[in-house]
Amino acid sequence: MKHYLKQALVMSSLIPLLYVGMSTAAEKGSALKNDSLRTEPYADARISGSFARGESLEIIKKQGAWLQVKAKKGSGWVRLLSVKRGVAASSNQAAGVLAVASGRAGTGQVVSTTGVRGLSEQELKAAKFNEEEVKTLESYTLSAEKGRAFAKAGNLNSVAFKNLKEVKGGAQ
Repeated sequence: MKHYLKQALVMSSLIPLLYVGMSTAAEKGSALKNDSLRTEPYADARISGSFARGESLEIIKKQGAWLQVKAKKGSGWVRLLSVKRGVAASSNQAAGVLAVASGRAGTGQVVSTTGVRGLSEQELKAAKFNEEEVKTLESYTLSAEKGRAFAKAGNLNSVAFKNLKEVKGGAQ
């Protein structure tokens, strides 16, 4: 236990030095949802802070399915799919793929998936993270206004579902 505390103390004193050298090369991003910052890139790591949906983030580093980010209220690790790279265009962000990265990824690899159809077990096991494809996916994000314009052009009508509660801060 003493060794761990000593190691943690040394690492925590080096972190500010790392941020100084990396601050000019960091990428900008924005939060797709309210989420917690963690001390390590694991789902069961200690929570070190939080951020709110739409908040601007500074992406420091990527490790597997995790990003190390700097937020208004601190810094830490968050799942890759909780962050949209680039500057937020509006408070409305696409969040439909957020549940894909689930489970503890101790090796930096996603260890479980939910609702994947059309892929065999072997294809899922052989899958590799592709940062360029994630960026391509993120490039398809549209604003709520553009969605309404698309629906209007197609003569689509909005439908209210009585059993669904409206999400605070949802699409306008």
